Parts: sequence; structure tokens; C-alpha cells
Amino acid sequence: MVQQPAPEAGRVTEIHSAIDCLGRLSEAFSERRAQLAQGVGLTDQQWGVLEEISTEHFMPSMFARRRESSAAAVSKILRQLNDKGLISVGVSESDGRQRKYELTARGKQVMAALRRSRERAIRDVWLPFDAEQVRQFINFSTLLVARLEAYARESRAGIGKESNRHGQNAV
Repeated sequence: MVQQPAPEAGRVTEIHSAIDCLGRLSEAFSERRAQLAQGVGLTDQQWGVLEEISTEHFMPSMFARRRESSAAAVSKILRQLNDKGLISVGVSESDGRQRKYELTARGKQVMAALRRSRERAIRDVWLPFDAEQVRQFINFSTLLVARLEAYARESRAGIGKESNRHGQNAV
């Protein structure tokens, strides 16, 4: 393995500042998303399920897996959305064992209100940046996400190998 040179102190400080900014960005994004959902009487999780149902390809088990959630948690959210009158649940025409979830008229109104709120936020927050700034952000973010995801995969694989080497089950 090639030894990496020790980074200069100023660069490490700058990188820590960048990591801090990323954390603040993530928190601000989560807070704003929660505010948008609250504005129409939903939680962020309910919004996510409602959004997925609007695509017409919603499968609760796949949604739970993608979100690293339990099927029971998704079922609870589906009941909440049904109780609010935002979705209807029926039997799939192609497979009677499958349930079909659809937005009700009220659910469509809620999604339209969410879209309008998001469009206002995009106009007020994102549009003032010039196109080059947005392109630079996209390029950097794409690269950073790819590196973080690769690092996480390698770490998961390394943890599994390390645990197995010591005769323990991987967690």
C-alpha cells in the first residue's frame, strides 16, 4: 500500500470546515423538507410515501427496502394517509394478491400544494445563483456522493471481512 503524505494543517482545517458545511446543509435541507410537509399537514415520511404513490409504481416492500425502513413502519404510514383521506387502497386488477394504492382527489391537491411550495423555495433560494455556480455544485456534489458511497461500501465489506476473520458474524 502506498503511504499518503500527511496533509498540510491548513488543508485539514479547510476540509473540516467543508465537512461542517455539509452537515449544516444536510440539517437545513431536512428542516426545510419537514416545514414543507408540515405546511400541508404531513410528516416528512408521509410526504415520501405520498410522493412515491403518485408515481403509480408504488410497492410498499420495495419502498421500505430502499428507505431502509421496516414493512410495519410503511404500513403505519399508509394507514395514516388513508385515515387522512389522501390515498385509496384497492386490489390490483392484474394480481388479486397485490394492493393498489392511489392518490385521492384530496391527495392530489396536497401534492400540488407541496409542488407549489417547493417551486417558490427553488425560485427564492436556488435561482439567484448563476448557472456556473449551480453546475459547479452539481459536479462537486456528484463526485462527493460517489466517493462517500464507495467508501461506505468498502467499509461495510471491510467490517464483514474483519468480523469473519475473527470467527464472528458480520453485523
